Amino acid sequence: MRQRSLIAITAALAAGALTLTACGSRDDDGGGSDSGSGGTTVVIGVDAPLTGDLSALGLGIKNSVDLATKIANKEKFVEGVTFKIQALDDQAQPSSGQQNATKLVANKDVLGAVGPLNSSVAESMQKVFDDAKLVQVSPANTNPALTQGPDWQKEQVRPYKSYFRTATTDAIQGPFAAQYLYNDSKKRKVFVIDDKKTYGAGLAATFTEEFKKLGGKVVGTEHINPDTKDFSAVATKVKNSGADVVYYGGEYPQAGPLSKQIKAAGAKIPLVGGDGIYSADFIKLAGASGTGDLATSVGAPVEELPSAKEFVANYKAEGYKEAYEAYGGYSYDSAWAIIEAVKAVVEDNDGKLPDDAREKVTAAMQNVSFDGVTGKVSFDEFGDATNKQLTVYAVENGDWKAVKSGTYTG
Repeated sequence: MRQRSLIAITAALAAGALTLTACGSRDDDGGGSDSGSGGTTVVIGVDAPLTGDLSALGLGIKNSVDLATKIANKEKFVEGVTFKIQALDDQAQPSSGQQNATKLVANKDVLGAVGPLNSSVAESMQKVFDDAKLVQVSPANTNPALTQGPDWQKEQVRPYKSYFRTATTDAIQGPFAAQYLYNDSKKRKVFVIDDKKTYGAGLAATFTEEFKKLGGKVVGTEHINPDTKDFSAVATKVKNSGADVVYYGGEYPQAGPLSKQIKAAGAKIPLVGGDGIYSADFIKLAGASGTGDLATSVGAPVEELPSAKEFVANYKAEGYKEAYEAYGGYSYDSAWAIIEAVKAVVEDNDGKLPDDAREKVTAAMQNVSFDGVTGKVSFDEFGDATNKQLTVYAVENGDWKAVKSGTYTG
């Protein structure tokens, strides 16, 4: 990931209390209502797959946002404001995500939303939020088009001013994996597979371009149907191709069985993917033959960051049933970015939320900057994270182990 050593950053969760006057409920749609205890309630929406194949990642997102609101309330980070969450299940379906965005917009207390997990779901939500001037911060979307437009490789144009993300993009993640495989692992012949979805196809494309540029050869390509679990035909093609590595653009529900079946077909080569396969569930699905498979994921390993120790301890103390998974730290930071933006707006309005709170919070997000769980959190002119760190993980002894952290050197 990074050629230089990681810079230790301590988390700054607590801040000086602001003296705010309580503001009551209002009839406009700006957001914020009387909580019944002399203060204002601000709701942070959460959209993620809370059920279905990707629920492990989705529940980690929800819990981490919940934790951020609890810490903010405990620390009285915005005096007079109580934060709550409204979590909605998109089941990784764009249509559900769009419906959820409409529901969150309809709740006038919602001043920001965290999510979704999937880039394809985000595509369906962006306009709904943008039309309502409601800020959205994703901890997991990596498709470059979401922030830089459909022709981002030729010309970057930001489609929606209300959309931000704390995860780095596939414009960096794909090439980073290609550099690791070619330069570090000395792989020269790759078979590229994707699931035809926005995230998977985009990731495979950026990987392929960089791998070929470095001198590597693509000995085969295939698109799979994400609704099936029988990949025997693809596995045979991989075996016959002579590839020394497989790159998969997609998510763990398909990647695990795919890895297992490739090995069973006689191709004893690693399967490599992006953050969509970086989950304990991939290892369960791939079985013992998954040892040696690789995944890239956004940022540095949360457990190894000094700035994340407090998050890890607080998450454990809260007793959540599910792990925070790959995007826990980024979800916490996404929620905290919204909390910081609310604080800035309240500070700028004599200690209360203005009538046009949503629009003001969205505008304030552009200038948010703080030391978060995942390091320094701030956004560039496209709403992309300025933190470009990535990590390569390998499956060893039934668990993911970080093998290299750094940044893409383009």
